[in-house]
Amino acid sequence: MNTHVYPMMMHLLRLSVWLSLLVLIFVPLERIFSLHEEKLLRKGWGSDLVYYFLSSLIPTVLLSVPVGFLATMIHWAVPSEVLSATGSMPIWCRILSGLVAGEVGYYWGHRLSHEIPFLWRFHSIHHSAEHLDFMVNTRAHPLDMVFSRFCSLVPIYLLGFGGPPQTVTSAGTAVPLAVTFFGTVWGFFIHSNLRCRLGPLEWLVVTPAFHHWHHTLNGPINHNYSATLPWLDRIFGTHFLPKNAWPDSYGAETTLPDSLTGQLIHPFRSSEVLTKPSDSWIGGDAFGVPMQPVAGHVRCMAGREKEVVIAPEFDPLCLSAATRGRGGREI
Repeated sequence: MNTHVYPMMMHLLRLSVWLSLLVLIFVPLERIFSLHEEKLLRKGWGSDLVYYFLSSLIPTVLLSVPVGFLATMIHWAVPSEVLSATGSMPIWCRILSGLVAGEVGYYWGHRLSHEIPFLWRFHSIHHSAEHLDFMVNTRAHPLDMVFSRFCSLVPIYLLGFGGPPQTVTSAGTAVPLAVTFFGTVWGFFIHSNLRCRLGPLEWLVVTPAFHHWHHTLNGPINHNYSATLPWLDRIFGTHFLPKNAWPDSYGAETTLPDSLTGQLIHPFRSSEVLTKPSDSWIGGDAFGVPMQPVAGHVRCMAGREKEVVIAPEFDPLCLSAATRGRGGREI
């Protein structure tokens, strides 16, 4: 019994120390450079505090078996030449390469969480926040966190940056640990209630402005899926970042229970059709950029017109400038 209790207590202690550091850093900054005025103990802060610990503890436990299996299978299936080439890289090069590879996996996992109804049931909890600050970063269903993190780790191991399931101090395991750590820390920054823009750096790294538009309620949605590298959204046609504008409201149209327990079981009980997978995959251009039907039209996310197979509620032109609420409803 004690062999399990002691490591858990130490993990909780480390999480508490990290939380204290985050509070010491972000609370003063969000008071001085706030984007939107909000109370320190805003609505939902208690649930977000519990989510902080749940989203840090549960995914780690649930991911251990599938990640170990993934690493073993990939090292059995991937050619040894590939693994030797990536394994011979300097550790700094492997970490940077792993960051890019992991971000590609995260981008598509995140995007699928918006486009597949079943996944959106879990991900909608993260988007239910009506106020953004650093604590919203870990406001997520544990299974949603498991899915997005696993999607990030798959290309890292597939390309040989993860190494076999060795000890924690091995160079192979250091790459996914470093990528996960950086993504988590950066996530607190991009969710923060800070009015800051980084100029040309916004082409290279995700900023609060970039990610705030991902959480917008009334603005263009289904954009800005990247967590660290915004140029991936440019490549895949989902980038949106106006120069001198911020969202005026946040949240999702999906109705969620107020209680923490209700939110955790909501994805398993919900019978509401939150979004239609076909909405995002009808048609597409030569680069695979999907198009979305909006207000009776098919909106091309890359801004180009494209003929598609016409369903009764669609026409073949990307003419609509309307936006669609999450869950497939117009706003």
